[in-house]
Amino acid sequence: MIARVEPLTTTRRLSGPFDYKADGLALDVGSIVRIPFGHQQLDGVVVALSETTEVPDEKLVAPTDVRADSVPRDLVDLALWLAEEYCSTPARALQIVTPPPGRPKTLLYAEPTGETGKLTPKQQALMERLPGPAGKDLAALRRLEARGLVTISERSERRTPRTNVTPDREHELTPPQIAALEAIDAGGAYLLHGVTGSGKTEVYLRAAAACLARGEGVIVLVPEIALTPQTVARFQARFGDTVALLHSALSEGERYDEWRRLRTGEARIAVGPRSAVFAPVDRLGLIVVDEEHDASYKQDGDPRYDARHVAAFRAYQSGARLVAGSATPRPETVHTMRRLRLPARVEAKKPLVFQDDPAAPGVHVAGHRPRTTLITPRADGLPPVRILDMREAQHSLHPETRRAILGTRKSIVLLNRRGWSNFLSCKMCGKAWECPRCDVALVLHRAQHEIACHHCGHREAVPRRCDSCGSLAVARHGAGTERVEHELRTMLDVPIFRLDADTTATKDAVPELLARFHAAPAGLLLGTQMVAKGHDFPDVTLGVVLDADSTLRFPDFRAEERTFALIAQLAGRAGRGPKGGRVLVQTRSPDAPAIVAAANHDSDGFLRDELARRKAHDYPPFADLIRVVTSATDVEAARAAAAAIADDVKVPETSLLGPAPLFRLRDRERFQLVLKTHERSAAIHAVGRAVDAAARAKAFKDVNFSVDVDPV
Repeated sequence: MIARVEPLTTTRRLSGPFDYKADGLALDVGSIVRIPFGHQQLDGVVVALSETTEVPDEKLVAPTDVRADSVPRDLVDLALWLAEEYCSTPARALQIVTPPPGRPKTLLYAEPTGETGKLTPKQQALMERLPGPAGKDLAALRRLEARGLVTISERSERRTPRTNVTPDREHELTPPQIAALEAIDAGGAYLLHGVTGSGKTEVYLRAAAACLARGEGVIVLVPEIALTPQTVARFQARFGDTVALLHSALSEGERYDEWRRLRTGEARIAVGPRSAVFAPVDRLGLIVVDEEHDASYKQDGDPRYDARHVAAFRAYQSGARLVAGSATPRPETVHTMRRLRLPARVEAKKPLVFQDDPAAPGVHVAGHRPRTTLITPRADGLPPVRILDMREAQHSLHPETRRAILGTRKSIVLLNRRGWSNFLSCKMCGKAWECPRCDVALVLHRAQHEIACHHCGHREAVPRRCDSCGSLAVARHGAGTERVEHELRTMLDVPIFRLDADTTATKDAVPELLARFHAAPAGLLLGTQMVAKGHDFPDVTLGVVLDADSTLRFPDFRAEERTFALIAQLAGRAGRGPKGGRVLVQTRSPDAPAIVAAANHDSDGFLRDELARRKAHDYPPFADLIRVVTSATDVEAARAAAAAIADDVKVPETSLLGPAPLFRLRDRERFQLVLKTHERSAAIHAVGRAVDAAARAKAFKDVNFSVDVDPV
């Protein structure tokens, strides 16, 4: 028997699989083996078994070891598809689906045999606490074992991930929820398009329960575990230990134990971020992609897969149902999937809203009661949104925003930019402080007394004078979350909770901060887009978006989509409780269609116009994009490699842009190519072949290659 093995290496210059002897070894597709490879030993995955080989018998060698854990055959097939679809290598794709490192944690467990005998008082006390782990009493228990009074055996001990415990609340279904469940149970792929608070999670829970009843498994994908604790907690409250968590914040032992529980069938529901799409769930019956609009479903490193696309393929591969849910779905998803609607919040009957009142009813601001205007609540239960024009503003907060925050017990403020100031410049000579390794400005972080690069991590002390002209006039431009927090602390006497990458670097920092905000009777949650994720705080009555048009300035065809989603998602955090709520949006582009549509909660209108715009400009979903980036310390090597790939790619119905230079990153010069194609498979194949050829060329041995299919 011959085993065809893919060595788990990162190089593109290696073309497997390679044949090894399998006689006398218990090998199957998915077995993880240790193999001699040249002058080294490597891990590899068996991708096929064969009776024949073209390798001479005297050159065939056998694996030196076989790991106890293995990769399910369907995940081997998925990894090989992934390598082709995203122009990666089989080895890199297989590394994603292999078991995490680790081994079971064992303990010695003592149990009485039922036999009797003479015991000392200490032995009697010891027997009374059994059955249980041996612990520090092992020596005494061994003596009792020798007398036949106790048996001691080795047992596995689960390392349980820490989660927020919450009681299970099973809600009565609305007619739209019932209709959605009936469609999902019938099979197929659906977009569950429901406004924030419309009960999408309850639909997921009921659909998962139906799968478990049929003996099927479930995968639930969430954008980020730490930022969606309510979804995770509700699945655990409903299904208990049937749920396994898979995410990078777990310890090595926790991650291994959770993977093992899924592999053995002890757990039947996998919940986690994008990598959980590769969970070893047998008899897969349902894949849920919650908040499917979220960009975190796209992997940054090679292979640069999109978990939403992988979920669709895995559902097709296994015959499972696929449900993608969002209040602000991507235009691509709307265009390609059948849509199920949840048009209103589950509890849409809210009290009348004081639209022009900067404070809650009965709260006095600046010594007087403000004028109020009662309006009828929206039929869908969503909060009213008001756009504040900042074109003439001199401060980061609009006067109405200040009044509203002062008069609100709990609020959420979003500013999608961290740090104190965007950049520093000299008022005399105009110098701007830039990263020495990247062609980007350094951001001021006042609390750390440093300016930092948000790309490579370079840091240096805040300059006191210009090192070019000696001037002391160093200007600070723009405002980030750190600066706004400082400004808010001078005007508020309630706790302020800042949620961004600077305040949540440690393990469990995010869930702990969110739990403290949730428990606080009053407070303000300030942060980047992290605050707009699927949080559920019923007592939040005010949402504020600062600099709402910042994402519109990005040179990206998805800029309007991201702006709409960010505002609409933040608006969905307010007014979820019985007190209702409202939202203020500060912008220098008050007439921008994406901002106006988000303020009107007009998802259908925005999607209709956005799809028309993309069709006119031939952008996804009406064409596919593939991006190739070459990088090297030498600018000419990076440019020549990109040019070689461009010359080698010839695909009909495809336009090629570039090579074009990108900004320097981590001391590497970069060039990019972008293909816009109507022949996806042919373009992927051509790009993969061209990149592999360039990677093997001696002239480009110092060049790194990155391929991004469906870049976001």
